[in-house]
Order: sequence, then C-alpha cells, then structure tokens
Amino acid sequence: MSRTPPANDLPDLDVTPDFDVTDDELRAGGAVKWTLPAPGVLPAWVAEMDVRPCPAVQEALRDALDRGAYGYPAPDAATGLPDATAEFLLRRFGWRVEPHRVVLTGDVMAGVRLVLERVCEGAPVVVPVPSYPPFLDVVPLTGRQLVTVACVRGNGPDGAPRDVLDLDAIDAALARGARTVIISSPYNPLGRAFGRAELEGLRDVLVRRGARVISDEIHAPLVLPGATHIPYLSLDGTAEHATAVVGSSKAWNTPGLKCAQIVAGSAADLVALRGAPLVANHGVASLGIVAALAAYTRGEAWLDGVLAHLDRMRALLGTLLDRYLPHVSCPPLEATYLAWLDASATGLADPTRTALDAGRVMLFPGSHFGPGYEHFTRLNIATSAERLERVVSQLATAWPPAAPAASPPASPPK
Repeated sequence: MSRTPPANDLPDLDVTPDFDVTDDELRAGGAVKWTLPAPGVLPAWVAEMDVRPCPAVQEALRDALDRGAYGYPAPDAATGLPDATAEFLLRRFGWRVEPHRVVLTGDVMAGVRLVLERVCEGAPVVVPVPSYPPFLDVVPLTGRQLVTVACVRGNGPDGAPRDVLDLDAIDAALARGARTVIISSPYNPLGRAFGRAELEGLRDVLVRRGARVISDEIHAPLVLPGATHIPYLSLDGTAEHATAVVGSSKAWNTPGLKCAQIVAGSAADLVALRGAPLVANHGVASLGIVAALAAYTRGEAWLDGVLAHLDRMRALLGTLLDRYLPHVSCPPLEATYLAWLDASATGLADPTRTALDAGRVMLFPGSHFGPGYEHFTRLNIATSAERLERVVSQLATAWPPAAPAASPPASPPK
C-alpha cells in the first residue's frame, strides 16, 4: 500500500536486510532459537528471523549505550514512543490513534495479561485454535476458564479456501457466558491476514453479546505483498469493546529488548490500564524504547526489504515443498513468516519429533497450538534461501509419504 515517508528528516541507513548470516554467527548470538537445539540441528521453530540487525536500530542502541541509558524508563509520554507509534500506525495502515491512548508494556503477552486482568470480566475467554500457544496459557493464569473454538473451512478475502473463524461457535460460546475473545491478527500460526468481512462479522457477534476482544497485532508490519492488514480498532463500532497490542519486535527482530504498546479503544479502558499498580505493568526496557523509536521512525525502508525477502522465501517454500514434500500441505502465506504444515500424510504420530530425530530440524509442534493439531507443525521461513532449502530437504528424509494400506488378501477359489 502507498504511504508517506516517516515524519522526520533523518534518512534511513542501509536499507538492505542481510539474511546471509552463517549458522556459527547465529549460534554465537546466544538467543534461544539457536542455543536450545543441539549442535547440528537446524532451528526453524521460534518466531525470530535469521537476519543482521536493522542498521537504524543498531545505531540508536549504540548511541544509547554511549549515553549511559541504563536507568528506569521515563514516563510513556516523555519517551516520544506513543507519538511515534501513532504516526507509524497511521502511515502504514491508515489507522488513526490518539497518542495518549498508547500504553507501553513489556511485550505482547504482558500486555494481553494486563488487559485481561484490568479491563475484562472474570468470565470464560474464547481463543480460536490453532492458537499462538501463550494465549492458551495466559487465560488460566489469570484465573479464567479457557474455551477453544476450532477454525473451520471457508473463504479468505480473495475468495480462495482458507481456515476462517467459526463465528457461529464463537457466538455460542459467548451466549453460554464467555465475555472475551483473544485473536491474533495477522493470524499466527495460519499466516492469514483477516479480511474486512470476517473482522466485521466478529465485531457484530461481540456487539450482540456485549463481549470484548483483545487483538494481538504484533505481526501487522509483516503482511506480505498481495494482502492487507486491517486493524480491528479501525473498524466502525469497535472502540468501546476492543483493545489492541502492537509492537516492533517481530518486524525488526528485537524480541529480547522488551517493549510493546497497548492501544486502548475507550477512555474507560485507558483509565483502567493507567491505574494499574506498577508491578502489574513492569518490564518495559529503556533500550526497548530506543529500539522501537528507531524502528518506527527510521526503519521502514529496511522493513520493506524484509518483506521483499519474505515474499521470495514464500515462493521458494512452495517450490521446495513441491520438489521434496509434495504430500505435505501448507495454506497460502499472507502474513508473518510462519508456515503451518499439515504432515498427516506422512502417517507419523509425531512429525515434529521425527523431524528432529531423523531430519535434524527443529520445528514447533502443532500439539502446542491446541487440541487436535498433533499432525501439524509450524515452520519459520525467515532465513536465507540456502538454509531454507537445507531445512526442507532434511525434512524430506524424515517425512516420506505413508505407505499405502495393504490390500486384503484375495479369497481362495472355491
């Protein structure tokens, strides 16, 4: 989509993302993606990109270190980040947000938990599945009952078959007493960018039942060419029942720096969030604020390069699956860099475990995303073309198609 340049007079630095990072360099970085797997195992599991840091973010962090910016973070308004967040959301998505309604929080899940505890009723919570696994954990952690609702086959925004929200089942769960729905938009792990009609259908259900939604939009900047992100709070009639959580950490690959942003839909929600005790919303890092500011104000050209690379990896994944794993299906990837693979045709009880043991590839088990997804697995494509081909070719050694069922023996002649 077209957009105006960032509202500052500082040019972007080098805008070409560098995904040509060696395995040894990535492992030396010390992050969990590359240090949890055993040596010799290719990690394609957690949502982290194999890319060198965005130069604008790197420069801002070096400057902050030189200034000795190690203290507690300043009040939200004094950081400039609420304004930068609002300007970015307007530029990128046409979503107009008042900066004073942006509340900083440690990360997306800290924000989701804060909203659940401060704004939502202590009633059951609906989570569509397959679901980002922490959603399934945070609900009981806040003392609420978890209600999972499986997606159903329908049509996406382009009319092609997709797994979509089961609005009838969500409506029925709300009618039975659930009061909140948590969605990830774009949808992790399905890689979907919700269309307007589907989001408006969810809105109509929520309004009819007097319920709320928490919309995790951390992957919004990672909508791929051909799709569009529609912020839930940009829809008419949503402000009084919705809260969104956004951030730069996925798109600019800074998950360890701990800074996300909550967008309060209503004045009442804002009062509830701002009135939380400090211990209820701690964890924002001063350096995380620095990184987010740099990403939102000077990092968009680099982000566009990331999206171009992910678009190529999306196409390459399709080619590689056709070549090596034609019996494994994957829905079209519209957003994120997380592919949802259906490995049921392998006949394996636990394809993710077999991928690790026999293929030396670490994936994210489908069983973690909700009941009934044991034959699925999530694959991260945010890496180099060379490494992605290694991943898929090694999976092919672990995942041959299941042997056809033996025919019953012929009856002997009488």
